[in-house]
Amino acid sequence: MEEIPVHVIHLDQDDPSKCTSRKMHSLGLVSIHSSPTSAPKRGYLLDPRSTVLLGPEDNSLIGLGASIVVLDCSWKAIDESLAQIAKSTRLSGRVLPSLLAANPVSWGKVGRLSSAESVAASLAILGNWTQAKEVLQPFKFGSQFLELNREPLEAYSKAVSRLEIEELQKEFF
Repeated sequence: MEEIPVHVIHLDQDDPSKCTSRKMHSLGLVSIHSSPTSAPKRGYLLDPRSTVLLGPEDNSLIGLGASIVVLDCSWKAIDESLAQIAKSTRLSGRVLPSLLAANPVSWGKVGRLSSAESVAASLAILGNWTQAKEVLQPFKFGSQFLELNREPLEAYSKAVSRLEIEELQKEFF
């Protein structure tokens, strides 16, 4: 499978020592943008407030070169940050199905994923497991994230529709 372009809109709101986006960028795994206006115009913004699950239906636009875009901001400022993004991009919001965080800040919490976990989960769900593993490889919690979520991620990646992912999510969580 061809590599999926991954971008991060980084709003500099969190502790830099715990920032997975900066580490991914320094290793050439993602492109980073300090402003929403410099982010790609076509693709999917991972948005925890979206009502549309990331799913197999999204592969057609990804196949045309669309990007996965992650918003790196503080959970405390998520609503304001998403509003800022909505004003300056046309990215379609997508929410990830339920998964467990393995990062040290939110370990075991459903949905409280780091940027690296979110990127890897997106890539796995869209069927690009090789790229997902590459993204997680530099992080101590990377293999643990994949192990904690192995069954749901495998099921989500084999699903044929968002509706099936929604049903699977209910079974797992």
